[in-house]
Amino acid sequence: MSGKRRKYTPEFREQAARLVIETGRPAAHVAAEIGVGEQLLGRWVRRAREAAAAGDTGAVREADERAVRASAPGKRRITVGP
Repeated sequence: MSGKRRKYTPEFREQAARLVIETGRPAAHVAAEIGVGEQLLGRWVRRAREAAAAGDTGAVREADERAVRASAPGKRRITVGP
Protein backbone atom coordinates (compact mmCIF):
# COMPACT_ATOMS: atom_id res chain seq x y z
CA MET A 1 0.00 0.00 0.00
CA SER A 2 1.21 3.49 -0.76
CA GLY A 3 0.19 4.93 2.60
CA LYS A 4 -1.52 7.93 1.00
CA ARG A 5 -5.24 8.55 1.20
CA ARG A 6 -7.21 9.77 -1.76
CA LYS A 7 -9.65 12.58 -1.14
CA TYR A 8 -12.78 12.53 -3.26
CA THR A 9 -14.96 15.56 -3.85
CA PRO A 10 -18.49 15.51 -2.45
CA GLU A 11 -19.79 15.65 -6.02
CA PHE A 12 -17.80 12.55 -6.99
CA ARG A 13 -19.09 10.65 -3.95
CA GLU A 14 -22.69 11.61 -4.71
CA GLN A 15 -22.40 10.64 -8.38
CA ALA A 16 -20.78 7.31 -7.51
CA ALA A 17 -23.54 6.52 -5.01
CA ARG A 18 -26.19 7.48 -7.58
CA LEU A 19 -24.65 5.06 -10.09
CA VAL A 20 -25.33 2.19 -7.70
CA ILE A 21 -28.73 3.38 -6.49
CA GLU A 22 -30.23 4.40 -9.83
CA THR A 23 -28.88 1.57 -11.99
CA GLY A 24 -29.26 -1.20 -9.43
CA ARG A 25 -25.80 -2.51 -10.30
CA PRO A 26 -23.71 -4.13 -7.56
CA ALA A 27 -21.48 -1.72 -5.67
CA ALA A 28 -18.52 -4.04 -6.29
CA HIS A 29 -18.87 -3.66 -10.07
CA VAL A 30 -19.24 0.11 -9.94
CA ALA A 31 -16.34 0.41 -7.48
CA ALA A 32 -14.05 -1.55 -9.81
CA GLU A 33 -15.04 0.62 -12.77
CA ILE A 34 -14.42 3.95 -11.05
CA GLY A 35 -11.35 2.83 -9.10
CA VAL A 36 -12.51 3.06 -5.48
CA GLY A 37 -12.76 0.44 -2.76
CA GLU A 38 -15.95 -1.59 -2.44
CA GLN A 39 -16.41 -0.74 1.23
CA LEU A 40 -15.86 2.94 0.61
CA LEU A 41 -18.46 3.03 -2.16
CA GLY A 42 -20.83 1.00 0.02
CA ARG A 43 -20.48 3.63 2.75
CA TRP A 44 -21.29 6.41 0.27
CA VAL A 45 -24.35 4.50 -0.95
CA ARG A 46 -25.58 3.90 2.60
CA ARG A 47 -25.20 7.58 3.47
CA ALA A 48 -26.99 8.63 0.27
CA ARG A 49 -29.89 6.30 1.04
CA GLU A 50 -30.10 7.56 4.62
CA ALA A 51 -30.08 11.15 3.39
CA ALA A 52 -32.79 10.42 0.83
CA ALA A 53 -34.93 8.76 3.48
CA ALA A 54 -34.51 11.81 5.69
CA GLY A 55 -35.23 14.12 2.76
CA ASP A 56 -31.93 15.94 3.24
CA THR A 57 -29.60 16.09 0.24
CA GLY A 58 -26.81 17.82 2.18
CA ALA A 59 -26.71 15.11 4.82
CA VAL A 60 -24.36 12.89 2.82
CA ARG A 61 -21.70 15.57 2.67
CA GLU A 62 -22.10 16.55 6.32
CA ALA A 63 -22.04 12.95 7.54
CA ASP A 64 -18.89 12.28 5.56
CA GLU A 65 -17.16 15.35 6.96
CA ARG A 66 -18.14 14.37 10.51
CA ALA A 67 -16.77 10.85 9.98
CA VAL A 68 -13.44 12.20 8.76
CA ARG A 69 -13.11 14.56 11.71
CA ALA A 70 -14.05 11.86 14.21
CA SER A 71 -11.75 9.20 12.77
CA ALA A 72 -8.50 10.76 13.92
CA PRO A 73 -8.73 14.11 15.67
CA GLY A 74 -5.50 16.07 15.65
CA LYS A 75 -3.83 13.99 12.97
CA ARG A 76 -2.59 15.62 9.83
CA ARG A 77 -3.99 14.26 6.58
CA ILE A 78 -2.23 13.89 3.29
CA THR A 79 -4.44 14.44 0.28
CA VAL A 80 -3.65 13.55 -3.29
CA GLY A 81 -4.81 16.12 -5.80
CA PRO A 82 -6.67 15.29 -9.00
